[in-house]
Amino acid sequence: MTVHAIPTPAEPPPTPPPGCPMHAAAAGPAEDPDLVDPALYSDGDPHPTWRRMRAMDTLTRHRVDEERWFWNIVRFEEADRVLRDTATFTSERGTMLDLLGTDDPAGGKQLAATDPPRHTEMQGRLKKALAIKSVDRQREMIRDLVVPLIEPLGDGGTFDFAQTMLAMPMSVTGTMMGLPTADWAWLSRLTTVCIAADDPEYQEPGGRDSTLKAAHRDLFAYFQDLVRFRRNNLGDDLLSVLISTEFEGRHMASEEIVANCYSLLLGANVTTPHPPNFVMAEFVGTGVLQDWAAHPEVDETALNEALRWSSPVNHFLRYATRDVEIRNTRIKAGDAVVVWLGSANRDEAAFPRGGEFDIRRKPNKHLAFGIGPHYCIGHSVARVSLKTLFHELFTRFEDFQPAGRPERLRSNFVSGYKHIPITARRARGGNGRAGGTL
Repeated sequence: MTVHAIPTPAEPPPTPPPGCPMHAAAAGPAEDPDLVDPALYSDGDPHPTWRRMRAMDTLTRHRVDEERWFWNIVRFEEADRVLRDTATFTSERGTMLDLLGTDDPAGGKQLAATDPPRHTEMQGRLKKALAIKSVDRQREMIRDLVVPLIEPLGDGGTFDFAQTMLAMPMSVTGTMMGLPTADWAWLSRLTTVCIAADDPEYQEPGGRDSTLKAAHRDLFAYFQDLVRFRRNNLGDDLLSVLISTEFEGRHMASEEIVANCYSLLLGANVTTPHPPNFVMAEFVGTGVLQDWAAHPEVDETALNEALRWSSPVNHFLRYATRDVEIRNTRIKAGDAVVVWLGSANRDEAAFPRGGEFDIRRKPNKHLAFGIGPHYCIGHSVARVSLKTLFHELFTRFEDFQPAGRPERLRSNFVSGYKHIPITARRARGGNGRAGGTL
């Protein structure tokens, strides 16, 4: 077995004003880092804090400023409960910490920010188009997109694996949405900006807020123009599915189509790159890759472990619609709660030896794709893309080696890497994965 270990009162009183000696205690242990700070996920480590929180008998709350705060949901059981119970914990006010304290303008229009029963009806045709049977028919198309991306790895030079992975989901989703190939690189960068506007590499001179506004403006304008053109040029792609979808006795309005185009791209670019990035950044030279490559029969469990370990979507924001109690803590209607998926997926109560990476872990009911009504609609595409990627990597290459220091993406929403320099050799004479199936 191959494993890897990582380093190692019911309702709180009213929160004192900033500067009061009790302020730090109200928010959590004084030594805990700021979970909202994007730099924690690029330069630090949130896991020790999450472990301490999971061991407590009550929830902790995190104060952002004088007016905004939220409850931390860090255990698997409680994360599962919050994400499933859309009647008690709504998505319609916003799902990301960036929107804390404001109402998301996409609420009720975008699938991610719409609750059942409207959500269920809105997603019907799109969910069918992205079901595993539909995606299976596109397996060869996905392979034909993945292979050219990784082929340069065998040329003998340093290969930035993370940058290639950041481009991969755009190739697949762009093809499935019928987006022009010439636009893929630009769209990929814009969607990364939308979830990592704090990262200096992606930030424009005007600063974080200006960068984010410009990216949103460009993406929404792009899709508005494309929807206007495609209404009279429908095909069998996902954009055409959105345009022709009827719910509530009508077709989607343009703003609803555009919001969901944005959501599809963001969902793909957030999830798909990071499981392989984590594997390549953290387990080269440990024997994990060799073990996985030599045993195609573990492809399914290994992929699930990569998803659990990376937990690409770091958090989901929800708001309570009624008073409710979780772990001896009263949450009032209107309170914000943040589900930390990276913590829930390492919870020892749900995952024995949760701090170890085990490619044979079973069962592995991780929350990397969420759970409940908002379970990632594109999970089948992501799984087929990732399974295809790992199969092709292990069939074509061997002797993966680090060629520089990996760099993390600066974001509190996405847990991922932006640069992973590596080298590898082309597999010869059956030294790589000789067989195995997808």
